Amino acid sequence: MQIIPVLVISFIVLASIIIIAVTLNVSSQKKKNKNPNAVKDRDTIIKEANHRLSVNPKDPVALKSLADLYYNEGEFTKAMRTYQLLLDQSVLPNNMNETELNLRYGLSAMHCEAWSEAYKGLMIAKTKKPDSFEINANLGKLEFMRKNYDKTIVYLKKVLTAQPDHSDSLKYMGLSYYRMKRYSEAAPYLRQAFSQLSDDREVLFALAKCMYEISQIDTSYKLFRHLRTDPKYGPSAALYSGIIQIKRRNWEEAIIDFQIGLRHENISNDILIELKYRLAEAFTQTQQLDRALVILNEIYEISPGYKDVATQIKRYQELNSNKNLQIYLFSPTNEFISLSKKIITIIFPKAIIKINETQVEKNEYVDLLAEVKTRKWEDVVLFRFMRSEGQVGELFIRDLYAHSKELYAGRGFCISAGSFSEEALRFVNARLIDLIDKQHLIKMLKTIDPISISGPS
Repeated sequence: MQIIPVLVISFIVLASIIIIAVTLNVSSQKKKNKNPNAVKDRDTIIKEANHRLSVNPKDPVALKSLADLYYNEGEFTKAMRTYQLLLDQSVLPNNMNETELNLRYGLSAMHCEAWSEAYKGLMIAKTKKPDSFEINANLGKLEFMRKNYDKTIVYLKKVLTAQPDHSDSLKYMGLSYYRMKRYSEAAPYLRQAFSQLSDDREVLFALAKCMYEISQIDTSYKLFRHLRTDPKYGPSAALYSGIIQIKRRNWEEAIIDFQIGLRHENISNDILIELKYRLAEAFTQTQQLDRALVILNEIYEISPGYKDVATQIKRYQELNSNKNLQIYLFSPTNEFISLSKKIITIIFPKAIIKINETQVEKNEYVDLLAEVKTRKWEDVVLFRFMRSEGQVGELFIRDLYAHSKELYAGRGFCISAGSFSEEALRFVNARLIDLIDKQHLIKMLKTIDPISISGPS
């Protein structure tokens, strides 16, 4: 008798479950009936579209459903072609948004880098909705891709007025000014863009270059250093980082930068050659002439006419054969002064010489004021030793002459590792100024023992 109540209870529970399930199913079915546009799965969309197209190859509903499917899946080539078939029809159903269709067609074409088709689609969409944020933003980006930077700026100014923090528009606005070499205008946009797109290396490199061009060197240096190992922008970033170190005369740090740049694969030829050229310069400044010569010969093999490479090779071969010329041009100031004093003793070999004053002008030249006594005469003589290998002009010799008068020197000498202009030679004709050029300097340097200058190695 106890089994009957149990059966009754079980029956009631089972009946309740069935009723609930049926109710949920009916409710679900009603929702489906109320929403005929409910999302269909991919296979159903394709099956239904193909069926409609088999009846009518230009069926707009089928074409739109396929085009939207491809667009949403990122199949932009297929999407562009399908939207094109749809838009080529003279009449579209009233429930289709022609502006949206042209927009999607244009965006699909942009992804395919079909710039003309993209422009056509977006411009038609713009005629329908001229103030559309999305249309103007993408037109701005498209004009950037087409290198019409002025037009990019026009479109994106409207966009950024409506939404000042729109990251893509900030990026392309900044890059447009950057490509136009309007660096001070580019920098604020790039800085804002980078605050939102911190992984965008193109924005970071452009910002670094802008900082460099507007003389914010410390900031640009930090950004370039950060990019040195980037596969795409690393070689250029390492080049600029090294150039900044050269300007600071941090030769060893510059060498590290250039070597990092050269470790990259797929370096463009112009960057590769410039990295090597700058590295050779840094090796020269650190008196690693053998290494500099190797690098210059590598450049010569790639591009014999690049800058002054042929001249530099000849110059470094000469320097390699003359240790004192290396000291004269590149050694620390104390060694240069020591060598200069030796040269004075060669100019006046049997004189008693006393150096009264030494004046160093950066790394360009040194003035030595000396009392010179010979058997026949004695005088105060001003010696100016030029480290430049360029041509010395009249104005510089005039400055030397005026300085000698200020110091009450009776005579002056200008010794240069380069040459003198015709005007400079004419200026000293009637004055007690002697000019000694590179040719005569080298003759004197060959008579000096290098060990007496720099000490034994």
